[in-house]
Amino acid sequence: MSSRFTPRGPAPTNEELILSARLVVLLSGSGTLLQALLDAASEPSFGATIVGVGSDREGVEGLARAQRAGVPTFTLKVRDFPSREDWDAALTERVASFEPDLVVSAGFLKLVGASFLKAFGGRYLNSHNSLLPAFPGMHGPRDALAYGVRVAGATLFVVDEGVDAGPIIAQTTVPVEDDDTEETLTERIKVAERRQLVDVVGAMVRQGYTVQGRKVTIP
Repeated sequence: MSSRFTPRGPAPTNEELILSARLVVLLSGSGTLLQALLDAASEPSFGATIVGVGSDREGVEGLARAQRAGVPTFTLKVRDFPSREDWDAALTERVASFEPDLVVSAGFLKLVGASFLKAFGGRYLNSHNSLLPAFPGMHGPRDALAYGVRVAGATLFVVDEGVDAGPIIAQTTVPVEDDDTEETLTERIKVAERRQLVDVVGAMVRQGYTVQGRKVTIP
């Protein structure tokens, strides 16, 4: 994988407030990661605005968060399409209609396909609640606890054809306590994950980034 993202303009200043990047966020649930991005993007110095939010599920709180913030939303359910490929093509078209610079999976529980990756390869980011490549998949905190690790965390990465396997952009760690449950560890990871997502996406849209093979560089 090789790609490059260059900001549309200079970073915002107090005299010249420019939102330089357009973000589309995809989610499936409560939208706490989305809320962190919405809060950050309310400050012009963040360097981006969220122009659309999509989901594979109707009625989720994440869509309500976006609507309250005045962000356009859409829902595309896999079962409403003849095939997974048709759903992927429709998702690609809908996201492309927002002309995004970056697409962020923030708790989006569906794997995208070839059409989507062709359109947004190198520009589709995902935040996962484990220290990849350890514990990919749906149950990162549970699997980490079962394995007995002493440190857990979250990984922000560029999505490719694999499952939680793309080039790693950033990672953040949290301790695993002796009395942790899946719920308490998950919540501790979420706090760190939200902070990392805001900090790193902000740096990416303000400074640009490159992807060469498995190496992601933010100048």
